[in-house]
Amino acid sequence: MTTPAQNPDPAPAASARRLVEARYGDGLAAVLGGSAAGGKFTARSDLDIAVLLPEGGRNRRETVHHEGRTAEVFLHTAADLRALFAEGRADRRATMAFLYAGSVPLHDPRGLAAERCRVARALIEAGPDPLTAAERDDSRYLLTDLAEDLADTEDPGRDPHEQLALADRTLREAAHLLSAVRGAWSGAGKWLPRRLRAADPVLGAALLDGHLAVARHGDPGPLCAAAHTVLRLAGGPLREGLVHTRGPGGPGTAGG
Repeated sequence: MTTPAQNPDPAPAASARRLVEARYGDGLAAVLGGSAAGGKFTARSDLDIAVLLPEGGRNRRETVHHEGRTAEVFLHTAADLRALFAEGRADRRATMAFLYAGSVPLHDPRGLAAERCRVARALIEAGPDPLTAAERDDSRYLLTDLAEDLADTEDPGRDPHEQLALADRTLREAAHLLSAVRGAWSGAGKWLPRRLRAADPVLGAALLDGHLAVARHGDPGPLCAAAHTVLRLAGGPLREGLVHTRGPGGPGTAGG
């Protein structure tokens, strides 16, 4: 379960508080999340700030330069935040819920941020919505297609750029499907490996190490093997027999 930082670095918190006071004085509450709240703040880290606005406020994201660093400020009303939490559970990433769940308060005279943090932690603890049968089949189909195309790049005459592009997509889709099978949250960017290891330390590491084998040695075998292990957990590879009705293009493929 994600919990608030107990001893956040006071320097970024103080800087974030000054930013909120200077630019977002109409906010009802504000919290600091991300690396500054989680004890992983570096000289290049951004300040990730969420500001709760009065009803009628404009839901938006602002990127500003403050005291020598970048600040990403997410502004929303209570109704907007409820919608963001619901969308985050449906897309299996819960970005805003994670920001609140691991945050420290900057301004909270009425306890409004504390209540949203409790809701966020409960949502994270409950986990994402499960995949529907159709969503699982679409993911199985796409991962099967990607793994087959990636395996074809074992040829010495392969295009290394195509191989690496396929490896990237294979890793992302395998991570998505494995996280769903384990009832765990997904992530993107730096959060993909973090959430993948949390979902399944052993198989997640195999996928990540397989991706490195492609990047470093042009060897797609380990990643393909790990992807097929994920497929077996999800019901097996899927090529023939899929019926897709959500659009003319069908589920995504390795080709586009």
